[in-house]
Amino acid sequence: MTELQRLFLAYDQHRAASRPCALATVVEVLGSAYRRPGARMLVTEDGELTGAISGGCLEGDARQRARRAIFQGEPALVTYDTRDEDDPRHGLGPGCQGVVRILLEPLNFADGHNPLELLRGFAQHPAPAVLATVFEADTTGLKAAVGQRLLLPAAGALRGTPLLAAPLAEAARATLAYGQSQVLDIETDGGPVRALLEVLEPPLRLVVYGAGNDAQPLVHLAGSLGWHITVVDGRPNLATALRFPEAAEVRIVSVRELEAQPSDPSAYHVLLSHNYAYDLAALQALLPSPAPYIGLLGPRLKAARLMEELGLSEAERVQLLRERLHSPIGLDLGSETPEEIALAIVAEIQAQRSGRQGRPLRERAGTVHVPETGYADVASAS
Repeated sequence: MTELQRLFLAYDQHRAASRPCALATVVEVLGSAYRRPGARMLVTEDGELTGAISGGCLEGDARQRARRAIFQGEPALVTYDTRDEDDPRHGLGPGCQGVVRILLEPLNFADGHNPLELLRGFAQHPAPAVLATVFEADTTGLKAAVGQRLLLPAAGALRGTPLLAAPLAEAARATLAYGQSQVLDIETDGGPVRALLEVLEPPLRLVVYGAGNDAQPLVHLAGSLGWHITVVDGRPNLATALRFPEAAEVRIVSVRELEAQPSDPSAYHVLLSHNYAYDLAALQALLPSPAPYIGLLGPRLKAARLMEELGLSEAERVQLLRERLHSPIGLDLGSETPEEIALAIVAEIQAQRSGRQGRPLRERAGTVHVPETGYADVASAS
C-alpha cells in the first residue's frame, strides 16, 4: 500500500466516523530536507497521525498547529528553519539544514474538491497529472485564497477552483510538459499567488513473466512500493492469486498465447520464467513495443542466443542491450538469495525510471533531489 493509499484509507475512516481532521502538506523546501514538496500527513482532532512530512522532527509541532487549524476552521502556513539550532520546535540542532514550509488545512468532507478528493480523482486514472496548490495569496482583493487548488490530468477535465483555473491551468500545463514539480509566483484573476505545481505520477506498472518461487519475493517487494503488478505464467498450479497477493492481476498465458497478448507500452517487464521457449516468446512480443525496460534473468550467453534466434543484427543487439534489455538483470549488489536478487532487480528498475545510474549517493555531484548532473571522481557530500 502506498502512502497515498494509506491516506485515503484513514481519510475514509475519519469521514465515516465524522472525526474532524486536517491535511499537512509540504509545499516548499529551500535547501535540504528529508521530505520534498508534496509529502502529506493527515491529522485528526485528537492528534492521530497518518503519513509523514519529515523524518520525525517536525511532526510534533505540526500536529499541534494542525489541531489548532481544525479548531479555527482556517488554513495556516508554517515555516520551519532546520538551520536554526536554537529553534525548539524541531529540537534536532542543525537538523536537515533547510527551510520547510507546510500548509495546514482543515478538511471539509462535503467538498468534492478538497485536496484528498482531488488526489483520489488522480489515483482513479493511471495517467500523469499536475496538482496546483495556492499557499500564499494577496488577500486584499479577497478573491485568491490559500488552499485553492486545481487538478490538471494529462487527459481529462480540469477540476478545482474556477476563479483561478485559467492562469493556474496554463502554469500546470507547462509544468506537466516540463515533468518536474516546481513552485511559481503566478498572476491570477484573483490576484498574485504563490503555488506548488506538483507533478503526480501513477504507480509504476510491472509485468513479471514467471510465477516460480523466486518471483514471489520480487512481487512482494515491488508491491510494498505500491507498484501495479501483473504476473504472467502458463502453469495454472503456480499462477494463482494466493501465491501472489500483492499482484493486481495474475494471468495464465501459454507460450502460444504470449504473442497475441497486448503489451503495456509503459510497463516495465521482467522475464523470470526459467523456460527458454517462454522467454523467447515473451521477448518476441515485447521487442516491437516501446516498453522502457525488459529485464532477463540468466547469463549473457542466454541473452545472446535469444537475440540471435530472433534474427537481430549485431547493431540491433548492441542498441537493445544499451537502451532496453537488461541482461544479466539487476544492479551489482552481490545478490545470491531470491530476496537479494529481488532487491537488485527492483533497485535497477527504480534507477531506470528515475534516470539515475544506481551509484552511491556519496559519489553524486550536486544535490540529491535535482536532475542528474553526473558523478564526481571522488566522494562528495551534498
